[in-house]
Amino acid sequence: MIDVRAVMTGLRQTDPQDVPDLLERVARPVGSDVTLYLVDFQQVVLQAMPSVLAPKVVAEENVATSLAGRAFTTAAPVTAERTDGVRVWVPVHEHSMRTGVLAVTVPVADEGTIAHCAALGDLAGLLVGGASRYTDLMHVRRRGRGMSLAASMQWDLLPPLTLRSAQSVVTGLLEPAYEVAGDAFDYALNGDRLDVGLFDGMGHGIGSSMLTNLAVGAYRHARRDGQDVPAMHRAVDEAVAEQYDGDAFVTGVFARLQLDTGALTWTNAGHPVPLLLRHRRVVGPLPCEPSPPFGLAGVVPPVQVEALEPGDTVLLYTDGVTDARTSGGGELGLERLVDLLEREAAAETPPEETLRRLIRSTLEFQGGELRDDATLVLLQWSGPVAPREPVELPQQSGSG
Repeated sequence: MIDVRAVMTGLRQTDPQDVPDLLERVARPVGSDVTLYLVDFQQVVLQAMPSVLAPKVVAEENVATSLAGRAFTTAAPVTAERTDGVRVWVPVHEHSMRTGVLAVTVPVADEGTIAHCAALGDLAGLLVGGASRYTDLMHVRRRGRGMSLAASMQWDLLPPLTLRSAQSVVTGLLEPAYEVAGDAFDYALNGDRLDVGLFDGMGHGIGSSMLTNLAVGAYRHARRDGQDVPAMHRAVDEAVAEQYDGDAFVTGVFARLQLDTGALTWTNAGHPVPLLLRHRRVVGPLPCEPSPPFGLAGVVPPVQVEALEPGDTVLLYTDGVTDARTSGGGELGLERLVDLLEREAAAETPPEETLRRLIRSTLEFQGGELRDDATLVLLQWSGPVAPREPVELPQQSGSG
């Protein structure tokens, strides 16, 4: 398996921007022709990340039609026989978030070799995540095309797109990836609770992005101060009202999931009501009283409570999803969104891949170009974790 000491030595001796070169060296005992692919912001194309020291031309891979794309969407190794050996593609994750794919050519793809390649994929995710703090190369490589300033600000605002824990999954995605402005989401796992927020600032462009940045900043500040959901709601409302004096607003939903019990509490600020998926069927929108957006209310709406069952999924979305229209004026609507969600649930599609497919369907419905930001956040609770059995350590022999 991977020599951790050699990796750490190589990491200290390698330029932070040359992750591909380090991966090539670490992979030598198992294979060759190592290629790191990073998924673009739309999750449509896998872009090859060349080594700074020895750049090579590698064609990009389409997520929907390539073997590399299959490894990305299924989060499982994919192999193909070649004249020089076996090409293996393994998913690359930065902790929970899908980052891309690592390809390695090996002499024989036995179980041990594939496991080694999978470990290299895990290592690649950690290296990419760490290096991204020092260089823009990974970010720039992920751009399939030019990105607006507003969209760049929003992407820098977001947390990792996916978080998986022992009891929950939260994952989000937004479009148009290169022009988004007002939409954003945030989350944090703190002990036995998971907080999730979805935001939609009015307007378009830089003004909308700045408005949403303020709302997310106020939300994080209140959350990190240990506030409960009503207090976080009030903090965001007051921050937007104080800065904009009623001339701008943000809609949104704040939710807190107690991981040990499944109790979900949330408030709604003029936003579409979340959907509850149970046993692969949408049982309906979560009941919620209408309330004004952040920045206009001055009061906190009633806190809603729902007892989730193990396996339940909650989908939060902005109105840009359901308001998507064809050139003829037809609306995607809530009914189509429910149908798409239930199809993916019936196919047991993983949460992050479910969102990718929902976003692609929304884009295709509107002819490939959205007229408004569209964001989806999926929250899934797997149930309480059984208490761990205490581990008995072997007795030390001898005296002293």
